Parts: sequence; structure tokens; C-alpha cells
Amino acid sequence: MGAKGSIGAAFAALVVLAFFSFGQVALDRLTRNNPQMMMAAGLLVYTTQILLIAVVLALFKHTTLFDTKTFGFTVLGCALIWTGFQVRMGMKAKIYYVQPDSSDEKDSKPGRQP
Repeated sequence: MGAKGSIGAAFAALVVLAFFSFGQVALDRLTRNNPQMMMAAGLLVYTTQILLIAVVLALFKHTTLFDTKTFGFTVLGCALIWTGFQVRMGMKAKIYYVQPDSSDEKDSKPGRQP
């Protein structure tokens, strides 16, 4: 494999890093105003990322610039690692399911004494 394998692995890591980083930015923007859309937006973004990676794989299928097998396995490995860390981050995140009342709303409710 040698130099062509290294070039393929580096290019694959850059492709995954770019696609998944842009996907995270898109997901943050899509769900900023409507957190209830997180699952639908996440599925849309992830599906789009996988399809774009498939397009890149198809475009470079017969290239001689780098080792395509190393490229493909590195894409797969990096995508799985990225997804694993996303799952871990989601499991560790403190997501509140009850919206706390703001102090303005408490003071303006009828029947309450300040």
C-alpha cells in the first residue's frame, strides 16, 4: 500500500471530517428554533452525509491517485468512530424534558403574592 495507501487514508479522513462537521453545523441550525425536530433533522442530515460519501466513493472508484480499498475502509472506520462519539455525547448530555418557568411568568400569574 505504502504512499498511495497513506494518501487514500488521509483523503478519507478529510472527507469524513468535512462532511460530518458540516452536517453537525446544519443539524444545529435546523434544530435551533425547534428542538422537537431533532430526530427528523438528524435522520435527514445523516442520510444526506452517507449519500454524499457514496457519491465521492463512486467518483473515485477507478482512480490511481490513491489506494481505493484503504480509502473505503478508512471512510467506514472514521464514520463509525464519529457516530460512536455522537451517540456517547448524546447519552452524556443533560437534556431537560421540563421547561423551567421564568421569573417573569411566576410574578405575572393571578393569585400569587409577590
